Amino acid sequence: MNHMLIKPQDQVYNPFLPLEEYIPDGEPHVFGDRLYLFGSHDKEGGETFCMLDYTVYSAPVSDLAHWRREGVIYHAGQDPDYESRHYMYAPDVVQGNDGRFYLYYCMSGDYGQGGYWGPIQVAVCDSPAGSYEYLGYVRNPDGTPYNEHICFDPAVLNDNGRIYLYSGTQYDFEERKDFYENEDYIRSEMDMFHRSREEILSKAKQGSIMGPVVMELEEDMQTLKAPAKHLIPYKVKGTSFEEHPFFEASSMRKVGEKYYFIYSSMLNHELCYAVSNYPDHDFTFGGTIVSNGDIGMNGRSEADKLNMTGTTHGSIEQINGSWYVFYHRLTHKSDYSRQACAERITFTPDGQIPQVEITSCGLNQGPLRAEGSYPSVIACNLTNGNMPHGSNSIFQISFPNVTHQGEERFLAEISEGTLIGYKYFSFRNVTRIGVTARIETEDNKVQYNGPLRLDERVTEKADRHHQIRRPGMPSEQPVLEIRLTETGDPVGEISLDENTEEWTEFWGNAEIPDGESALYFVYHGNHSIQLINILFDS
Repeated sequence: MNHMLIKPQDQVYNPFLPLEEYIPDGEPHVFGDRLYLFGSHDKEGGETFCMLDYTVYSAPVSDLAHWRREGVIYHAGQDPDYESRHYMYAPDVVQGNDGRFYLYYCMSGDYGQGGYWGPIQVAVCDSPAGSYEYLGYVRNPDGTPYNEHICFDPAVLNDNGRIYLYSGTQYDFEERKDFYENEDYIRSEMDMFHRSREEILSKAKQGSIMGPVVMELEEDMQTLKAPAKHLIPYKVKGTSFEEHPFFEASSMRKVGEKYYFIYSSMLNHELCYAVSNYPDHDFTFGGTIVSNGDIGMNGRSEADKLNMTGTTHGSIEQINGSWYVFYHRLTHKSDYSRQACAERITFTPDGQIPQVEITSCGLNQGPLRAEGSYPSVIACNLTNGNMPHGSNSIFQISFPNVTHQGEERFLAEISEGTLIGYKYFSFRNVTRIGVTARIETEDNKVQYNGPLRLDERVTEKADRHHQIRRPGMPSEQPVLEIRLTETGDPVGEISLDENTEEWTEFWGNAEIPDGESALYFVYHGNHSIQLINILFDS
């Protein structure tokens, strides 16, 4: 049986790139009649962030179902700091006033070590997805590398010929009341940012080396035109940003006459936005655009998140008249294998962006057709009720996840009570739902053989999630309930064979009315299973 499914020619689902591709931190840009996705490049099942060279995909703005691999546009080895820091983190690209394209990025080492130490580097090319050549670093007027603030996650905007560069990261050390008396806080900041005590303390009194900053560049696309300044204040207590403070992932878009600053908050699972009439000041918090656990959507709490959550980074872009938000999801029980996803967004008359739910159909022009077969890994919801939050980690505890073996990509560690959700399908005359599944055994279970990595900030939380189990009703006969809503009554059931260790199709009758609906499976059984396809029949 061939499990290498080919994406339907006229449809597109999340993740929208080939399933073996992992391009997180997406910066979508329309140049000419094509949409280009620039981002980091994770290795499938990788052991740290951004292990591969920058690779770009593009699609016609009129046809987001057909993505083309443009190839590698820039190699980490082209950077002069490559010997000490091997990995290129989240980039952005802008077209300069000379018509050329400029790539901005920062280098880092394993697990982010050294990622806050270096300058912002620049490469240049004559086309958006050609071969970029190293140009140099962002510099002060005297030619020295700019490092007054922490250089991280650069973003760039060409605003009618004026070039604005954004950067920064933020931790809350300096907002703590006893910061100046607490040696642990100061030492942590010194170690993290590779700065002296004097630098940190003197800058803290002026506004901090941390936080999102903005700088305007000269025509050479490298030199600061004026001193850098905070885009929003570092200290957010008492401001509109207090509940969703900036963490990283700066991105800027101009929408009409307004400027939208997109960023990842300290909650670390959501993309938020702020709005101003100016590109460099007076921003006020707007709201959350998307959470990779749907936290906050319709009041959903963090405890009831619908996926493993973790780092997020992305932006918004107008494509063929419609606006979309691009973000990424986590796979392989880690922060190091992240895949690009997108959802359509809307603007209210007063300029707000209501939060959107994560879906399986994303860029598709409506729900997916409930016919034929789809890869199981396009599930937009995957939870056992106690999913962990990742933070620079690879988990070894058991929970449902997207993973791979060789050329097969599937859902694994599906245990009692696991919810698997797909939003949305267009049903027409569907009477049977099927899956291609197998019992998970020691022989087919995915084993991670790389270096172990678990951030100390999430160890306790991860252990707690592992120990708490939502009560279930294990069945002697493993079954998948078929539901049309997350908590609704089943409309059918698929019985599995607990002795099947090879991929096998299983079917169940289902009463599904015609129309658009979500599709959920809830698993019951004493044995964990793996799922590779979902199937429809009329």
